[in-house]
Amino acid sequence: MSGHSKWANIKHSKGKADAAKAKVFARIAKEIMVVARNGGANPDANLRLKALITKAREQNMPNENIQRAIQRGSGQLEGVSYEELVYEGYGPAGVAILLEALTDNRNRTAGELRHIFDKYGGNLGETGSVSWVFERKGLLVIDRSEYSGSEDDMLEMALEAGAEDLRVTLEAFEIVTAPEEFEVVESSLIKAGFSFLHHEITQLPKNTVVLTDPEEIQKVERLLEMLDNCDDVQNIYDNSEVEA
Repeated sequence: MSGHSKWANIKHSKGKADAAKAKVFARIAKEIMVVARNGGANPDANLRLKALITKAREQNMPNENIQRAIQRGSGQLEGVSYEELVYEGYGPAGVAILLEALTDNRNRTAGELRHIFDKYGGNLGETGSVSWVFERKGLLVIDRSEYSGSEDDMLEMALEAGAEDLRVTLEAFEIVTAPEEFEVVESSLIKAGFSFLHHEITQLPKNTVVLTDPEEIQKVERLLEMLDNCDDVQNIYDNSEVEA
């Protein structure tokens, strides 16, 4: 059992609570289109699409928007063709940053990202420069206040459900799974009566860079904020950890 990293600091998602709903819907719709194009329009046979539909509904995205994105992705309606790309780089203090993007113009996206990295104290790297820092994992986060049992009981329950690890923080239990076991573990915990603060397949860092200097923290946060504002960026992962 391990537990020093806080999930909210591991992944900087574009789906922030204060983001404009139209921007959130557009981001999810782009992802649905790509996933439907690559894996088909049937969510029962396309698990990535099924997970995205759930995510869209959790954001209160209208069903007609979801269906329209599926139809555009599967060719039933005309739509823009997006390409899935991964960009890697380093920020201030040597923080590793992994970006997942959807774009219809890779030259434009690369240029914008390089400009942001250069302007805010980082550098855009080559393929493979930071991807080794991260592992693709399932992550299910449970509010500790909703569970009266012990940490050992939660660990036992998670492992029996098929999880790989349990990370414990003051606020939450972070259950880590292999990507292919994510749905099985999620279903098992739902049946046991749990709900989640956060649940998705994500990129978790194998190691973290602990930030203690306020100026460095501000620089890293500013770079991540500006990358977050890039319309082509879907998800941002970094290995920074702010010392409490």
